[in-house]
Amino acid sequence: MSHGVHAVQHEVEHKIKHDDEHGGGGHGVDDSKNLNKKVALLIAVLALFLAFSETMGKSAQTSALNSQIEASNLWNFFQAKNIRRTATLVAGEQTKLDLVGVTDPARKAAIEKQVDEWAKTAARYRSEPEAAGGKGEGTVELARRAIEEQKHRDDYLAKYHHYEFASAAFQIGIVLASSTVITGIVALSFLAAGLGAIGLGFMAIGLFAPHAVHLL
Repeated sequence: MSHGVHAVQHEVEHKIKHDDEHGGGGHGVDDSKNLNKKVALLIAVLALFLAFSETMGKSAQTSALNSQIEASNLWNFFQAKNIRRTATLVAGEQTKLDLVGVTDPARKAAIEKQVDEWAKTAARYRSEPEAAGGKGEGTVELARRAIEEQKHRDDYLAKYHHYEFASAAFQIGIVLASSTVITGIVALSFLAAGLGAIGLGFMAIGLFAPHAVHLL
């Protein structure tokens, strides 16, 4: 929660306490106290949802960063594997050409065995589904895992943006509700409640369908 919202809440709490201590017992004063209590309850509810949205936003932001780092690591691993696979394939193809001039059966058999080993190694570099606990560490699996992490990153970023908009709505709502106590304009509380509903809507979208509304 921003320092500005904290300051407004503090001022409202001070005014409510002052009115309770020096308000007397008139009918108008009782109405004012009842209004202040309702507004204080509204502020408390908005502050509660603000705490939720900020916590969820920070969690989504952290998850997005983690997914981005993991995707980068996987793509780096993919590039390294792909370079090794390419080098192995080139070596195998070059050696096959050298076989044309080989007449010694023993040497030819040894070279063919080496070419076969290189072919198996290149195939393993391309697809190794049993590695990394079944996640796979061939170029095919690494590319798939990196793309999945990028999708997770995009999902978390979409959630984060919705939670940020929700937090903004709740903070503005708190300021407007607090202004009701200071100014006595009840309409500000209705606006605050409306912003609270909008904030809940952003939270729900971020939680259940983060890509339903494209904010950025």
